[in-house]
Amino acid sequence: MSAETYIGGFHAVIAALEEGAIKPREVLLADARKDDRAQRLLAAAAKAGVTVRKVSRDTLDLRAPGLRHQGVLAEIEAAAVIGEEVLYVPATADRMILALDGVQDPHNLGACLRTAEAVGISAIIIPKDRSVGLTPVVRKVAAGSAERVPVVGVTNLTRTLERLKELGYWTVGLAGEGDESLYAVDLTGPLVLVLGGEGEGLRRLTRETCDRLVRIPMLGSIESLNVSVAAAVCLYEAFRQRGAG
Repeated sequence: MSAETYIGGFHAVIAALEEGAIKPREVLLADARKDDRAQRLLAAAAKAGVTVRKVSRDTLDLRAPGLRHQGVLAEIEAAAVIGEEVLYVPATADRMILALDGVQDPHNLGACLRTAEAVGISAIIIPKDRSVGLTPVVRKVAAGSAERVPVVGVTNLTRTLERLKELGYWTVGLAGEGDESLYAVDLTGPLVLVLGGEGEGLRRLTRETCDRLVRIPMLGSIESLNVSVAAAVCLYEAFRQRGAG
């Protein structure tokens, strides 16, 4: 029997109802919520054939302690990352993939998912054993993007990058010691942007596998940016170079 979890927040729950591959088993809505967002949620649940049950806010707090649910929870099969086979498709010019080498903070991964959706990322790659995974907090912060952006779990990130390179992808890693500025590198065509996790950044083998290493130019004494901020900077520079939609 599959594990169950709760996701919270109107963006995440509505996205799961409208676009999720796996629909919620049940939605719990605070009985005090009668506003427009609650009405949209009720309509989405009715269309998806999912039951909505009105409960007290205390009940919601007990079901998902610590989760800022905004007055709505959805009981859903625990999200799992998908297999890496989906990555190995023809490397067309519009394909852009984000690889995260060990992001462990759920707020960072959630924020990366939101930015990734905004720029049209084809997929996000995370290591199976060195990443936070798709937790309820990640999905809450992602505000629905976790239901729309494929998150691919891989056993060996270096091997996955090598295979993508064989398919025609260009791999660009972000590192403080990078020889080139992010803004001086061509980020068009089939691309994998590779960023490291909190603290240690890119691991040695990951760094050595990348075709190029770039840095984000910075003034002052700051040595590095938060990984979700750095991801946003890199993704939007690539988005700009690729025509910005």
